Order: sequence, then C-alpha cells, then structure tokens
Amino acid sequence: MKGITQVVTVELKLIVRDPMSAFFALVFPVIMLWVKLRGGDKPLPGGTPLIDATVPMLIIFVVGLAALVVLPATLAHYRERRVLKRLRVTPASPTMLFGAQWAAHMLLAVLGSALIIAIGAVAYGLNAPGHLLGVLVAWLLSALSLGAIGLLLGAVAPTGRAATVIGLSLFFPMVFLSGAVIPRESMSGSMRAVGDLLPMAPAVQAIRDGWAGGVASPITLGIMVAISIVAGSVALRAFRW
Repeated sequence: MKGITQVVTVELKLIVRDPMSAFFALVFPVIMLWVKLRGGDKPLPGGTPLIDATVPMLIIFVVGLAALVVLPATLAHYRERRVLKRLRVTPASPTMLFGAQWAAHMLLAVLGSALIIAIGAVAYGLNAPGHLLGVLVAWLLSALSLGAIGLLLGAVAPTGRAATVIGLSLFFPMVFLSGAVIPRESMSGSMRAVGDLLPMAPAVQAIRDGWAGGVASPITLGIMVAISIVAGSVALRAFRW
C-alpha cells in the first residue's frame, strides 16, 4: 500500500508539473467560468441559476479532460519511451498500474474541481450542493466510468501523440453534446438526443441532479457502473506493455 501511495504521489507531481496538463485542468475551466458568468448570473430555462449549473458542468469537464486526454497520453508516452517494458519485470501488474494512474489523474481532477467550486462560491455566489452525498457519488462514478475509457485508450494507443489525438477527438464532442459546456436546457432536442448516447451525459446529469438537491436515477448511475466495468475489463485484456 505504501508503494502504491508513493507511485501515485510521484505521478501526480509529474502531471502537475506538465504545463499543458496543469493549464487545461486547473486554469482553463476557471477562464470558461468567467466567460460564462461575465454577463451575469441569469437563470436558465426552468429557473436554475446559471452559476449552479455551470460549476457542476465544468467539474465534469475537468474529470473528462483528466480521464480522456491526460491519462491515456501518459500511459502511451510510457509505452513509447519503454517505461512500461521496464515495469513489466517488476511485481507491478496491469491492475496496479491502472489503479495508480487512475488515482493520480483523478487527484488532478479533484484539484481542478475544488478550484472551480472555491472561485464559484467566492466570486459568483455559488450555492452549496443540495444533496452532497449525491454529488460525491456522481463525481466518483463519473471518474470511474470516464477513467475506464481513458485507460482503454491508453492500453492500446501506440504513442503519446496518437493517444492525445484520439482522446481529444472523443473529449470535445462529448463535452459539447453531453451538457458539460452548453447547458442541456439551452440545447435543441436533436442535440440532447445525440448527447444522451454519449458516456459523459449520465455524469453531467447525475452531478447536476445532486447539486440541485435531487438524486440521480438508478438507470443513470447504473449506466456509469456498467461503463466502468465493461471498459475497465476490456482495457485490462487489451493492455500492451
């Protein structure tokens, strides 16, 4: 356990020291928050204050970025530089490697989420979550489901550049269509219908439900659990040192 903790700590330091990862996970969402709120905290259709919708949305943006872009690129870079080949002769198993990488990258998402919440509360009057446990469960399942997809990409991508391109190709359509950038209340029916088919949609819906004081439906939570299990299992089978 101590060894895993040390690996996670080292990996997190390496991630944070990378200028691009730190900027897009920690700074860019704050800029997006400012852009969205510079016109005032106008309520969305339905009456939800814009700040109370935007912060949960951007939290999933951060989780998705860490899981779908940064995580697979890290694993693929290690493969490209033959770091994984050297790890193969150690007691480390693919499960341990995946666990350490997931934990380190989700800690980055925790930092980004905390920063957005703090600035939202101090600068824009963000209301506290109406159902804190629901928000925490939604965050964890979002991290597990999107992280499993990121691990699958990292398991098969031959190079860091390839992993980044594939990750971004998945990430940007997801954040725009799933409601992590554009509130679902402002989308057309066809956009919502397409977005509902993407694995980020239940994450956005669950965390917004919790923030509003409700509870995500068992189907929404079950979809994220299923994605975690299926994508994680395939990632372990497909993993190449």
